[in-house]
Amino acid sequence: MRMQRKILFIVAVCSIVCLMSINVFGRSAVEANDQKGFNNLSAANLPAYGIVGHRIGRIVLGVNNNGTFGNGYALSTSDYFTNQSVPSCQYPRGAQIDYLFGGAFWIGAVVGRDTLVSHAADGWTGADEFAPDQEPFGRIKKRSILYPDIDSLYRNAVSEEDYIMVYRDTATEGIANDFFGRPHVPLNIEVTQKSFAWSYPYAEDFVLFDYEIKNIGIQKLNNVYMGIYVDGDVGTTSNEGGPEIYLDDISGFIETIPTTFRTCDFIDTVNIAWLADNDGDPIAGTTFDEKSPIAVTGTRIVRTPADSLEVSFNWWVSNTSGALDFGPREKAFVGKLKEEFRDLGTSGLGTPEGDANKYYFMRNREFDYDQAYISQISSSDTLWLEPDPSLVILWSQGLDTRYLLSFGPFDINPGEKLPISFAYVAGDEFHTDPQNLNNLPDNPDAYYAGLNFENLGENAAWAARVYDNPGIDTDGDGNIGKMRVCC
Repeated sequence: MRMQRKILFIVAVCSIVCLMSINVFGRSAVEANDQKGFNNLSAANLPAYGIVGHRIGRIVLGVNNNGTFGNGYALSTSDYFTNQSVPSCQYPRGAQIDYLFGGAFWIGAVVGRDTLVSHAADGWTGADEFAPDQEPFGRIKKRSILYPDIDSLYRNAVSEEDYIMVYRDTATEGIANDFFGRPHVPLNIEVTQKSFAWSYPYAEDFVLFDYEIKNIGIQKLNNVYMGIYVDGDVGTTSNEGGPEIYLDDISGFIETIPTTFRTCDFIDTVNIAWLADNDGDPIAGTTFDEKSPIAVTGTRIVRTPADSLEVSFNWWVSNTSGALDFGPREKAFVGKLKEEFRDLGTSGLGTPEGDANKYYFMRNREFDYDQAYISQISSSDTLWLEPDPSLVILWSQGLDTRYLLSFGPFDINPGEKLPISFAYVAGDEFHTDPQNLNNLPDNPDAYYAGLNFENLGENAAWAARVYDNPGIDTDGDGNIGKMRVCC
């Protein structure tokens, strides 16, 4: 099955040749899995864990061969190729500011009569359910268009900084049981992951990820959902005894931004889940300095295995106290699915523990309201459960927030491979008013008026353009995708 998701509502210009000249990331530019010697040995037998750092652009991002990015869930401490320490997500490059604890790949399916989820990390149980093969088969590969004279680096390179890694969910030894005591049951999938980064001005603020998901088992994977989980912990890395940086994160989703391209004004669809510090940590509440995390990062899906899929966006605040463990939840028999209310079995409404709850979140078709708007949800709301009024101030102004951007369903037959691609994007100057947090919880509209999504949206739009040139049939299937023409 080879299906291509084309980018929606992006710009094609009459002088499109300028985009054609760059080394773009289209499906035809990414070769099939070319790893050598990957065998059937258990990944629990000395996996070749490694971390690498994308450093070529303004965003410095750690990537791991266990299905995670950032360094929060890394199982190696220094760069696979340079032996340097690897920041989690430093932005801009060289700043003492980190925008990510860790991100992770999730995938769930119905196998026979069982519901299974394999996740690289969930921020809570500590289970690492993906692993590379043993040495030397599990080694990370590097390529780059910067070295045309070095064939081993240059051949099949897509960007200035390509990293290729392969991992599986098949290991069971040494993996902790979940919250409910259930051991990990593999889906039997193999993931070939490639990540790409550039230094060009239009591409220096994001990293593109391309996944090839292969069913290496003997059973069909039905109703498959995939997700990207992100835990931010945004703040300066030179905290020096200051407040805990993970206690004031805030999240949301932005669908469109107003855009001007040459002489054309239009609304551009960006569909990006974002997470940021709640106020940029102004000094004494009055001014920003070089250690203030005033930027924002987010996740945009740029390719899925089918054009028509259901997308879910869920955020939650994890806490060992059930009363404080919270996330937006729909009331029973409303929303898109109109199901009974699901009790997570944890005494909380937020963190999805166990395979069944994780799968439910990935397929629930919820699109959570932005965290800053929690005070606007009352008992009379027809869709959402009312949050505890005594805790609204705490939740609305940011806590240990995480989000999950997921989509599906589709099936994967034994031996079949399906693609997914996403961009992890940064945007500068998100916070512009050092006193903006004073608007929460009572006036979220005023708070949003003090946020600047322009740079994040522009970078997210460029990530889609670099992935698949607007107006160009990059994969040779005869379809140039949807676009806008500006002459």
